Amino acid sequence: MSAEPIMEPVMTQQDPIDLLIAIEKASVAPIRPEYVEGTAIVPPQPDYNHSKRAVGLMLQLHVAGFELTGTGMGFRAAHQSGCTKTLVVPDFYVLRREPTELDESYRKAHKGWYPIDMIALIGEVTSTNHETDTGPKFRTYAAAGVPVYVLINRNTSTAHCYSTPVLPGDDPTKAYYDDEAKVDLGEPLPLPAPYPTLDTAPFLKD
Repeated sequence: MSAEPIMEPVMTQQDPIDLLIAIEKASVAPIRPEYVEGTAIVPPQPDYNHSKRAVGLMLQLHVAGFELTGTGMGFRAAHQSGCTKTLVVPDFYVLRREPTELDESYRKAHKGWYPIDMIALIGEVTSTNHETDTGPKFRTYAAAGVPVYVLINRNTSTAHCYSTPVLPGDDPTKAYYDDEAKVDLGEPLPLPAPYPTLDTAPFLKD
């Protein structure tokens, strides 16, 4: 006598949000893991210079009148099916809007993650994980339609401003930015209107 085949799934797919919560609970040190291109990422603890310079860029934007500049919040992008595709905690950002009641409801439903469409500009300063910021996160931000991506690459001593995100087809790993401004650290980095030109000279002191 043979057993009947099991036709129902025996295990449902884990939401990446719950996966990251489990990683946080397992860590003895405070961390904020991210989920990019199907992979859980635990960024290295930022050093003093990383944090100071990232905040410096954020303050330049704030002083220029972009009061919705901030740091520390997590953002989520979803597949067309509604399941979680991306979970990121950028070094700094400029929001399109203050969180609405709908945004706060979204955050509550998704255990602490805001919708990524709140972001108008996103910024990263590389640490030892420079390949994450220049590869997977570059494609992820473009695929999510983030209009402007500012990248300070301390590995190559260059600063970049990417704009005009492009997603050819349905594959987010093929996404890219069509426009780029690139300068050596120490030179002013032009951003698209209405943003100011950023002073990158402080990074020469690292």
